[in-house]
Amino acid sequence: MSDIRYWIGLSLVPDVGPVISRKLLASMGSPENIFSAGLNDLLTINGLSSKIAKNIKSFQQWDQVEQKVRVIERQGIRVIEVSSPDYPEVLRELPDAPIILYMKGDYQPDDRFGIAIVGSRKHTDYGEAAVLKIAGELSSAGFTIISGMARGIDSLAHKSALSSGGRTIAVFGTGPDVCYPAENKGLMEKITGSGCVISEFPPGTIPNRENFPRRNRLISGLSLGVLVVEATVDSGSLITANYALEQNKEVFALPGNITSVASEGPNRLIKQGAKIVLDTEDIIEELAPMLRGFIKAKKSRPVKMSEEENSLCNFMTREPKYV
Repeated sequence: MSDIRYWIGLSLVPDVGPVISRKLLASMGSPENIFSAGLNDLLTINGLSSKIAKNIKSFQQWDQVEQKVRVIERQGIRVIEVSSPDYPEVLRELPDAPIILYMKGDYQPDDRFGIAIVGSRKHTDYGEAAVLKIAGELSSAGFTIISGMARGIDSLAHKSALSSGGRTIAVFGTGPDVCYPAENKGLMEKITGSGCVISEFPPGTIPNRENFPRRNRLISGLSLGVLVVEATVDSGSLITANYALEQNKEVFALPGNITSVASEGPNRLIKQGAKIVLDTEDIIEELAPMLRGFIKAKKSRPVKMSEEENSLCNFMTREPKYV
């Protein structure tokens, strides 16, 4: 049995999550050593319960592991162990980083300069215009756009990055071979050609409500900061923002109409201290100290206009006027 099968097997053991897996690896050195260890040896590991030790020793789902390996080979899915130099360094730093990632496409070193953009599935015209503008401008500036490929704001962020000729990463709450929602299959294929799809869940994992909050910690973990465009107060986008705070990432929010349900989430984040975003430069300037020469924040220059043009601009507003 090759080493990769032990990695997949360990990720399938009941009650063995990322934190426990890291403890096991730190003590035993490799997944193969973990499975070959005796029960008493496993019980000497600090924080490992007898239940988990017994789950490891009784694991018999190797046929299931073989099925997943066949899918991986057939679909060209990469399996990246946490010990691999190809594992994203920004994720490796997390205490609950997955021990393996399943990837379609490629992750590049400069993808560490990523901005996560998340928001509501049911967006307004204002939210759509904002995400297309901001994601496109960030992408043109060299940032990788990261999101979850959900309907609405997430998908728009990916599409804007692609149309700008930039890179984008979709983090799945399903297996890397399961496109959710199904209508985004074409988008998924484009993303793997100009970025990658990443999941901690093995091939064949179907949508499960419990998996999406786990997915959200990777969206924030891969990024320098998270921008919430539109979201209700109970939206999963706010879970992503909370993970960003726990991970010492920047949180940005797009202000909106106080009577709009779609803007309740971002407005609340701003009230709690999130950075308000009125323009793409607000994000770039806030992140400038972390960019290490990757990009320089540029000050907006006032546009010179004639007196007539000034008068026209002063009259124009974002809301309709009646005459």
